[in-house]
Amino acid sequence: MKPERIRHQFLLDPELSRKLDQLSRNPSTTKSEIVAKAVEAFIEQRGENELDRRYGKRLDRLSRDLDHVRRDAEMILESLALFIRFSITLHAHTPVPDKATQAIAQERFRKFVEQVGRQIASGKRSLDEGDAGGEEG
Repeated sequence: MKPERIRHQFLLDPELSRKLDQLSRNPSTTKSEIVAKAVEAFIEQRGENELDRRYGKRLDRLSRDLDHVRRDAEMILESLALFIRFSITLHAHTPVPDKATQAIAQERFRKFVEQVGRQIASGKRSLDEGDAGGEEG
């Protein structure tokens, strides 16, 4: 039993009609199949364009925002990882705080900030390293 189909009548420009005749010369296709596939493709394309028109800008903005959040989270994680490493390795034997100790702490903090910047710029991540080593400026 053939699937139910509905008959349609429409007019085509002579040039388009010639193209349709040429396509339908192949015995495995009919004009009805060609027109049905063309209409279906047109409707699908139009639906995709409508979705893109409606939601494309919002999705692009959300994607950019997510990239920024991801970048910021990576920076925070990198800073925390380096801070922990610096704290453990550099402050294990810190003397009682005085002016000299505070100056050393300030210098270490400056180096820490520089190291975070280098790590972020290079793409290297402390959490990805197999060893506890790493560049300590």
